[in-house]
Amino acid sequence: MVTEKLYIVMVGLPARGKSTIATRLKENLNKNHIKTRIFNNGQLRRQITRMNTTTPEFYAPDNKTGVELRERIALINLNRAKRYLENNGHVAILDATNVSLKRRIMIASMLKDAPILFIECINNDHSILEASIWRKIMLPEFQNLDKDAAFESFTQRIQYYESIYKPLATERNFIKLDSLNNRILKEEITDTIPYYDLLRDFLVTDTVKNLFLIRHGETTFNLEDRIGGDSSLTAKGMAQAEALARYFTKKKIPVIFTSKKKRTVQTAQPIAAKQKDCVIIPLEEFNEIHSGVCECMSYEEIRKKMPEVYYARRKDKYNYVYPGGEGYITMKERIDRGIKKALYLTGGSDNIMIIGHRAVNRMILSHFLYRRTEDVPYIYIPQDKFYHIVATQTKKLFQLRPYQ
Repeated sequence: MVTEKLYIVMVGLPARGKSTIATRLKENLNKNHIKTRIFNNGQLRRQITRMNTTTPEFYAPDNKTGVELRERIALINLNRAKRYLENNGHVAILDATNVSLKRRIMIASMLKDAPILFIECINNDHSILEASIWRKIMLPEFQNLDKDAAFESFTQRIQYYESIYKPLATERNFIKLDSLNNRILKEEITDTIPYYDLLRDFLVTDTVKNLFLIRHGETTFNLEDRIGGDSSLTAKGMAQAEALARYFTKKKIPVIFTSKKKRTVQTAQPIAAKQKDCVIIPLEEFNEIHSGVCECMSYEEIRKKMPEVYYARRKDKYNYVYPGGEGYITMKERIDRGIKKALYLTGGSDNIMIIGHRAVNRMILSHFLYRRTEDVPYIYIPQDKFYHIVATQTKKLFQLRPYQ
């Protein structure tokens, strides 16, 4: 029977993925029969106060009323966490910014009945931070503000936290985590930390509960066997998009990621229209392979006009790079980056949808499913079916499913 106890204290500026990491840690630990509960300061603040806490001034370090309320909330959750471990709980996760050294000293002084592991979430990718803020302001607490005002308010809130931010350095047990790339930047472990191997493995593993990977509908270029470009959907392609929309009406899809190309956005629009509060986020990382001098040509035109390109690529399709363009091998870095962005921005969402292209979707599949590199360019990516992917520490599922 598990008897070991542990406090996990999240650390980091707002919109750095702390709550996402906390939620997934909880789910993973519970699946391993380790009783875990999250004590989130933000949720408690919204429950117990009628004060307007959307204004950035509430988070100003010199706002005595705001500081006192936040300290009271922190103490309530600390005491709740202690009681949880004193009873039948095994792991208590304290989910808050905890960016000041003063706050962390207070936490360490109060929680002496079990080891403390601090996890600092770091992400300095400005484009991801901006997108994450836009997602944050969809919360009910910002409903009384227009989107631009809410964005400005949350940005100012972050700046106030930055003014008191002291990164982890002297704490007895800590992990500094690149929360976008699931990479441990630094770790310092002085005490024996229960479940440490399990926790560490989870922090560096890409996990997705349900990823629906879809290829865009039929385009005019598909009919002409042309590659690349930015062609639009045909009537059949639009019908395929509508069929997808009907298929997914019973599933909650909060975000649809597409490329920057028209054909993927056009495929996403009918799906989003049948969802509640669904956002389409185009990412250039999911753009189709750029074929350089061969862009917009048909394969038959390439064979006739550029036989050296045609046959060299057939000989080693994965490693071949189009003159002035890309190859599968050079796409890998940006595709991996796009996957990381999608997982980060969706937080703990059960369902994620990516609408991409044939080569792009092959690379996304290979990210989760082991394939020899030479076989990746031949993975089957039809336009009338989609892949359902589950990838966790305990389960791997890959299904090719029809939607009509």
